[in-house]
Amino acid sequence: MSARLNTTIDQSSRLSLYVQVMQAIQDSVADGSISPGEQLPGEPELCQMFGVSRTVIRQALRELEYDGVIVRKKGKGTFIAYPKLKESLAAELTGFYQDMEAKGHAPFSKILKQEIEPASRKVAAYLQFEAGTPVIRIDRLRFVQEEPIVLVSSYLPYALFPELVNVNLSRRSLYEYLAEEYGIVISRGHRFLEAVTANELESQLLQVPKGAPLMLLDSISYLADNTPIEYYHALHRGDRSRFEVELIRLAGDQKDLHEVLYDALKVPSG
Repeated sequence: MSARLNTTIDQSSRLSLYVQVMQAIQDSVADGSISPGEQLPGEPELCQMFGVSRTVIRQALRELEYDGVIVRKKGKGTFIAYPKLKESLAAELTGFYQDMEAKGHAPFSKILKQEIEPASRKVAAYLQFEAGTPVIRIDRLRFVQEEPIVLVSSYLPYALFPELVNVNLSRRSLYEYLAEEYGIVISRGHRFLEAVTANELESQLLQVPKGAPLMLLDSISYLADNTPIEYYHALHRGDRSRFEVELIRLAGDQKDLHEVLYDALKVPSG
């Protein structure tokens, strides 16, 4: 590691030493000298390598951690962080599988549950029918490059898609299946975003510490005639996910989109 890490520091520069240390590590990541997941040397070795004090090294590492360049694991050390996976939140109506494929990743899902069950009051309210109505529930742990990224539960009306309960979605997009087999095209969606922490089961499945930050995404998907056909509840790892939102100004006396999203976030998620 030390032979590959850029450790060039100009003691006469007007640029702060900790900033130079930061830039050196960032340059090493950018040019491929250090790869995501690799461990950095400990603080004493970094002090020796850069020829600076421990205070300088600690300040540089704090800033790099804040910027998401590195991640510190208690009892293990400091590692180069993996880049966050970007997903569209409001600009495009695509699913996780399609988002990841479009960015050159090879996603796959571990199916945890795929069965018919009576809709709870929450699910029934989102899908606009009576509680107890049969729905197909699909629980998936979704991976990118062998790493679990999202834990998601999808609910769809059984009466509309009875064959779906037997479809293998481990390496197939749900939206792609609905389009190809039923001619279903999602026209719009309503999404709620909330910050939560991982419970014991979620931490085990997503391979993060209990209490780690997660992004909860609740979504209802609609047809062009405003019929809701899917509700899903997704938990995204906060350390590996980043959402992209496009803000536009609406004509007339309507609210800006960011105001609409703010109002949506005030709605309890149930």
